[in-house]
Parts: sequence; C-alpha cells; structure tokens
Amino acid sequence: MALQKSLTKFNQQQEKCLSTLSNVRPGSSRAAPPTATATSSSIAAKFPTTKFSSNIESLQQIYNIQHAEPAAQVKRVIDLLKEIRQSFTAEQIKNACHVDAMANKNVFNSLTKKNPRVNYDGERFWYKPKHNIKDKEELRQLILKNPEGIAIDDLSDAYKAVKEDLLALKVSGDVWWLSDSRQDVVYPNDPRINIKVDDDLKLLFRNEELPRDMIDIEKYLRKNGMVPMTNTAKRREMAQGHGFIPKPKDKKKPRKISKRTKLTNAHLPELFRDPQ
Repeated sequence: MALQKSLTKFNQQQEKCLSTLSNVRPGSSRAAPPTATATSSSIAAKFPTTKFSSNIESLQQIYNIQHAEPAAQVKRVIDLLKEIRQSFTAEQIKNACHVDAMANKNVFNSLTKKNPRVNYDGERFWYKPKHNIKDKEELRQLILKNPEGIAIDDLSDAYKAVKEDLLALKVSGDVWWLSDSRQDVVYPNDPRINIKVDDDLKLLFRNEELPRDMIDIEKYLRKNGMVPMTNTAKRREMAQGHGFIPKPKDKKKPRKISKRTKLTNAHLPELFRDPQ
C-alpha cells in the first residue's frame, strides 16, 4: 500500500515538473533553447518509464531462485550449459540464470566435484556429455565400436542434432534401432561383427517352432503389433474363386546346417551350430 502511494506521488511530481518546463520562457534561461519542445510523450519515448511492479516481480523471481534448494539451482546451471554448449564463468552463470555458484557452497561442490556432466577448470564451467562426439560420422563410428549396443538416452545429450542423425542412420540401414519396455538401444548393422550370444538365447532360438500355415504366422504378427506383407486368406479366397484348391504342404523334417547352407544372419554364427 505504501509502495502504491509513493508511486502515485512520484508520477504527480513528474507531471508537475514537465508542466513547469513547458511554461518556461526561452529568454529566461541562460542556455540556448532547444529546437524541439519537450513533451511528456517525447520524454517517455526517449526515457521509457520502468514499472515498479515489473521490477518487484523480477527481484522476487531472483530471490526465489537464489534461495531454492541446491539441487534446483544445480539443475538450472546444467540446463544452461547443456543448451548453450559454451564455457561460462561464475559471473556469467549468475547473470544468465541468477544462480550464484560461488556464493553457495553446496551448489559449487555439486557442480565441481559430484556432477559427471559438468567440467570446471578453476575459472570456467562447461557441459560434459557422456559421449564426446560432434557430428553424424563420429556418431556412426561410435556405434560401430559398440556391437553390444548403446542406449539412446546415453547419446541424446551428445550434441543438438544427435536424434536427427540417429534417425538418418536408421533409415540408411547403418544401424538397428530396437526398443523394449525399458529403453531404446541402437546397434551397428554390420555383418562382419561377431556377437557373442548367450546359451539361453541360442536354446530359445532352436526350440522356437513357427506355425506351418502362413495364416497363423500373419495372425501372430498382427497380435504383436506388426503388419504382415502378405494376405494369405485373401489370396486363397481368390484362388478358390478360379477353381484352384491348394494342396496342403507336407511337414518337412528340420534341415541340418551344413557348409553349403546359405546363412542370412552371418554375424550370428553361434545360432546355426548344431547343439552338442
């Protein structure tokens, strides 16, 4: 209430001063008169009035930031470093996000000693991604060196366009992007890489028996959210309409793997070895 009264009084005094200045005769002043007449609107245009309410809101916001929990202040600093990707002094950080890292011991220790995503050289802070890569080619080479796969979350902070580059590598066939209920993982698509397969997975692969009828296979694909490339039921219906009745296929014995067998998954040779 007192602040509002002070603001009203200040505005009244300002208007009074402007009125007095406009009524001063040119001859009464020792200095040469200005060529343009000063008005309240021209003064306001040249020296815009700052609203006290805006200043109060800004000061209140800064106060809240600097008195927030250390973890919240640390997050603001890391978000700034991650977004800008430049080195900052403590003063620059304070000006940019209102966190005084030097004055708050807990914030300073968290940034310089406990956080794996921040580097500090005694003067400047900068963001440290888990994988230090800068472009699409370096990303491809990193994935190629990790045949066991890399979690997408571990790559997402490498640089700004990393997700776009991952999608481009997926479309071009350079990588496999696989998802499960927990996370997304990217693998190199290189048949020259020999991947060690667990015995449990090999046993599961050998014991899995696929349906003999394509209709059952298509139902299984749809059940698991995949769209089959064939429509056997429709094809058979069209064939019967032309008087053609397909003969049921005899169940074939499982074929053994020999040296002449053509393998499509050459980079997984352990799957095609006969169990001992």
